Amino acid sequence: VELVESGGDSVQAGGSLRLACAASGVTYTVYRMAWFRQAPGKEREGIAVLTVTSSNTLYADSVKGRFTISQDNANNILYLQMNSLKPEDTAMYYCAAGHSNDRWYDANQYVYWGEGTQVTVSS
Repeated sequence: VELVESGGDSVQAGGSLRLACAASGVTYTVYRMAWFRQAPGKEREGIAVLTVTSSNTLYADSVKGRFTISQDNANNILYLQMNSLKPEDTAMYYCAAGHSNDRWYDANQYVYWGEGTQVTVSS
């Protein structure tokens, strides 16, 4: 499975962005897909996950109510709609996919990763 993120940009606080993750390869084996982010000097943080078969979603408290994860099954694209962006949302954002159903927020539960897309939010 290959993952390619896009949509990162520089925006002002309060703005919105939509990230996309295009998946290719043996995607039918994937159980769930997630978005992680990593700011300089910080650990990679799981922020949203989607179970592929059920479309169930979960969010980290830091983004709940502001970010929405969704999928376009026909085109194998995962999205992250980000609204009300804050300077603390500044990070590299990564798309991940895996077969595990445990600890969705743990990066070690995911096998496939994209190279990331940068989001910068200025105050």
